Amino acid sequence: MFSRILIANRGEIALRIIRTCRQMGIETVGIYSEADEDSLHVRFADESIRIGPPESEKSYMNISAIISAAEIADVDAIHPGYGFLAENSHFADVCRSCKIEFIGPDTSSMELLGNKVKAKEIARKSGVPVIPGSRGTVKDEKEAVAVASDIGYPLIIKAACGGGGRGMRVAHNEATLKNGIYAARREAEAAFRNGDLYIEKYIESPRHIEMQILADMHDNIVHLGERDCTIQRRNQKLLEESPSPAISDETRNAMGEAAVALMKKSGYCNAGTVEFLYDPGSGDYFFMEVNTRLQVEHPVTEMVTGLDLVEEQIRIAAGEKIAFTQDTVPFEGNAIECRINAEDPDKSFIPNPGRIDLFIPPVAQDVRLDTHCYGGYSIPPYYDSLIGKLIVKGKSRSEAIRKARLALDVFLIEGIHTTIPFHRKLLKHARFGNGRYDIHFVEDEFFN
Repeated sequence: MFSRILIANRGEIALRIIRTCRQMGIETVGIYSEADEDSLHVRFADESIRIGPPESEKSYMNISAIISAAEIADVDAIHPGYGFLAENSHFADVCRSCKIEFIGPDTSSMELLGNKVKAKEIARKSGVPVIPGSRGTVKDEKEAVAVASDIGYPLIIKAACGGGGRGMRVAHNEATLKNGIYAARREAEAAFRNGDLYIEKYIESPRHIEMQILADMHDNIVHLGERDCTIQRRNQKLLEESPSPAISDETRNAMGEAAVALMKKSGYCNAGTVEFLYDPGSGDYFFMEVNTRLQVEHPVTEMVTGLDLVEEQIRIAAGEKIAFTQDTVPFEGNAIECRINAEDPDKSFIPNPGRIDLFIPPVAQDVRLDTHCYGGYSIPPYYDSLIGKLIVKGKSRSEAIRKARLALDVFLIEGIHTTIPFHRKLLKHARFGNGRYDIHFVEDEFFN
């Protein structure tokens, strides 16, 4: 087992990893930018090292600075959290070449599955349903038009190396296809330094379902059930829940088996997530992409299984076997996670960094808050706007909704705008209550 881990991240995920490491008796080393000197992960890590100025490119994405900090602190592993360098295969390769274990998959798996076109090909070879579309990247408008004539409109243009809704456009005819190709390529090049695009059939009213998997170095692989991530705003997740109210046990089992088959085919090891689009009308599901890291919404799975996914990641990276089988994964109850962001929902969720004057978190049984914020803390403008994640568990979905509503009602943050008022409205909405919503729900009901 590792004795000392550097956390190559910040905010609530850094604190989350510190908590698990303390429980395992592992020392932690935090890194921080000049903007994060007052952040709690700096205080609670066993050692903290400043690595650069506020800008991410000069600090949390500065590979040479992070590796230097790791060598100075004499760590034997690095946990990347999520975001920043978590899915950067070059960073993983540099870590291991410096005799520092990267807590995540190997470089080949990251490169294979991080490219959506290659991942779709692996899915096809694994017998996993794939949305009709181009068999690879499309080179230009002419090829895109040819693909469209085969699969029909509407279709969606996606960045091959993208994520978070960037480099993505929907086309309903040839004119919007050509415009979309140009716009998506520019956005993808700016965001990912790779303008490769692919095209697939656009499902009009899908659900976004993802399967959490764990795989060790001893050919053991299990799935930990699904998370329903359908509540989104401009392709950004706002709320997640498990289990999904939309799928049957038969579909759930089939999705889980498909996720396991795909990850086995790719030789994957550590924690990962296989994402699907589910069509409630037909009951069909289709592979979408793989995230080769811990997900922001991983606490939802932890609440319904009782497992600590960070601990599982660390144990797998240290060479241990998964201590349970698929048949013994302990699923129990329903969980909901609300992402609380420093954003103004009444102004298109515009980020609202600044000083938190008052911060009173909810405290109750089966209520968990993963956060790095406190009264007097100033949220810097340089990073994402996540304040924290409110996660609740109930014996049923209706009980989980009630607990989430109660927790939100007593969750007080003053000094900045947050998404708490939006979540209060969302959890009272009839369509959310009956579980009959799709990926357009937020735009249709709150912003049209």
